[in-house]
Amino acid sequence: MVRRILLIAVVGLGLAAGAYFFVSRLPGERGASQTAGPAQPPPEVGIVVVQPAEVPYPEEFAGRIAGFRDVEVRPQVGGLLLKREYEEGARVTQNQVLFRIDPAPYQVDLDRAQARLQQAQATLRQAEQAFNRTEELFRRGVSTDVQLDEDRSRRDQTRASVSLAEAEVEGARLNLGYTTVTAPATGVTALLSPPIGTLILTQQTLLTIISQLDPAYVNFSFTDEQVQAFRARNQRRERPITENDLTVELLYAQEAVYPQRGKIDTAAQRVDPQTGTVQARAIFPNPDGVLLPGQFVRVRILGITLPNAIVIPREAVSQGPQGPWVYALGENNVAQVRPIRLGPEVAAGWVVRDGLNGGEQVVADGVIRVRPGQPVRPTLLSAGPKPVQGSKPPG
Repeated sequence: MVRRILLIAVVGLGLAAGAYFFVSRLPGERGASQTAGPAQPPPEVGIVVVQPAEVPYPEEFAGRIAGFRDVEVRPQVGGLLLKREYEEGARVTQNQVLFRIDPAPYQVDLDRAQARLQQAQATLRQAEQAFNRTEELFRRGVSTDVQLDEDRSRRDQTRASVSLAEAEVEGARLNLGYTTVTAPATGVTALLSPPIGTLILTQQTLLTIISQLDPAYVNFSFTDEQVQAFRARNQRRERPITENDLTVELLYAQEAVYPQRGKIDTAAQRVDPQTGTVQARAIFPNPDGVLLPGQFVRVRILGITLPNAIVIPREAVSQGPQGPWVYALGENNVAQVRPIRLGPEVAAGWVVRDGLNGGEQVVADGVIRVRPGQPVRPTLLSAGPKPVQGSKPPG
């Protein structure tokens, strides 16, 4: 009897538990079925339509500033250095007095030369008077031909002596003037010069060096491969780019841009066998002396373009194990993974060398919301794509 009661109790508990489980599961399943809605709509993305165009392609090179010319100041006369009229390292102007050499010996030479000139002039006056008297006597028939020729020769010799004395005076005057050494050009002087009291040797002692800063040269170099690539692009143009089409921009002092642009001055017609580069030089106005010789700068060549180039925004490019790729839209706006080969980077984005054709639509905004093979709602971008994080390529 007890065993039957226990069996009935166990069966009753099992039925009650089953009924409870059925009742508790039914609302959850009904709620789940109620929450399941319609399929998600295609994501909205921004697209660009790529077209071949001529794209600016400025190229940058490392450069170094050099003075327009470095002028060595050497004395034209020797003597004792008496005074320096400028501060070492200061900027000087053309014809500004730099040094003074002891003028006393040259003043003596000038006085001696002037005395010789006066002596020669006196001798000339005497010879001319003698010739004039002999010539008058000859016309009267009193003097002979021989006497007239001798007086004429003596007069001519004294004239030559006067000319020689005048030249000696001029030379002595020049030497006296050379004792005052002036600047042959405008520029910045070197920091070293002979101390006061030094015995200066003619045309040997280096007094200072003046670096002319306006205009300024900028020396830079580019590789032979860059030269060949430029020539190849130039051959495909209807009108090749010339040096007159190029301007040069200078970047210095933490990417600050120099306010004045320069021009290509010259380029070497040979490749350096040690570095494999071609040397070139640009010239810049430098009226304020901001550009200093020896300063390292960046040179940006403007005016170079890439013909028939397809450019896509940076945000459109994603990187994967197989390389860069983009989402291109096919029929019914279905996103397709398109591997591409990138060229150089320009201001507007990346140049695509291979993988895209003109007129194709590329997703540039909302890349992270796109799934391969799924449709999207494209919106043409007019002001450029917004920066977004790129997605990983599909597995």
